[in-house]
Amino acid sequence: MRKSHVIILLTALTVALGGCAKRGEAPKLAHFKKTGNGPDEFTVLPTHPLQTPTSYNALPAPTPGGVNLVDQNPEADGIAALGGNAGALNSTSAAEANLINHARREGATPDIRQTLRTEDNDRRRRYGRVNIFRLGPIDDYTAAYKRQWLDADAEKQRLERRGIATPSAPPAE
Repeated sequence: MRKSHVIILLTALTVALGGCAKRGEAPKLAHFKKTGNGPDEFTVLPTHPLQTPTSYNALPAPTPGGVNLVDQNPEADGIAALGGNAGALNSTSAAEANLINHARREGATPDIRQTLRTEDNDRRRRYGRVNIFRLGPIDDYTAAYKRQWLDADAEKQRLERRGIATPSAPPAE
């Protein structure tokens, strides 16, 4: 076989294997598998203990898809456990409103979540086929996002060169 035939054959094989992917799905960069036949402990959600209402006649009508009194609310539970007011989760204080207004002072993009989702799907689609033959460890996530990682030491040095104090940073060894 000539060299050109080998190249054409390998190209056709690569295209054929690439066509085996499912269309319409975002590629997965991290591949987690359940290794045993037992139950998945992360699918079991503990609930609060059941309570007997003071009056069965005063119960509200059921709301399909609504919240239940025994459903988990980790934020409120954590705030209550630390002695805070869990009811404050549903309101914005004046200090929080000032912080939000300060953050929006130069404008805010209302559809930022959709924009980021689209950009992230494009990035994952580009890097999702890096290791198509599954040779070696499967970690396409690192390849896709390596350029976006923050080097903490370099950032600390950059801030210190500009005269910005970094009091929470650990001292150099």
